[in-house]
Amino acid sequence: EVRLAESGGGLVQAGGSLRLSCAASGFTFDDVAIGWFRQAPGKEREGVSCISTSTGSTYYADSVKGRFTISSDNAKNTVYLQMTSLKPEDAGVYYCAADPTAAGSGSLHEILYDYWGQGTQVTVSS
Repeated sequence: EVRLAESGGGLVQAGGSLRLSCAASGFTFDDVAIGWFRQAPGKEREGVSCISTSTGSTYYADSVKGRFTISSDNAKNTVYLQMTSLKPEDAGVYYCAADPTAAGSGSLHEILYDYWGQGTQVTVSS
């Protein structure tokens, strides 16, 4: 059974940091694309960042470049999203998703991602 489980969300002040984790199981982890997406209340879900677990290549939305870092620990089947300099507009439910074809390793098109976690809440106070 394919499973993605996000953790690490919480409440932080603007300017603070938070690290999200995405633990994966049920598929071969070392040759996929893992993406992070977020959705604020009343807004469309948007792509944040993604990584190829085979090549390590990464991609970031313009809104988070220079502030967020995505990484993969293949030995632990876990992808992390280190978020720094958080802003109120970063708040929302963060989801991780997997593209088993790795076509999403350089893309945040949701249609490429077949498997999704249930999300973790990030709240940023101003």
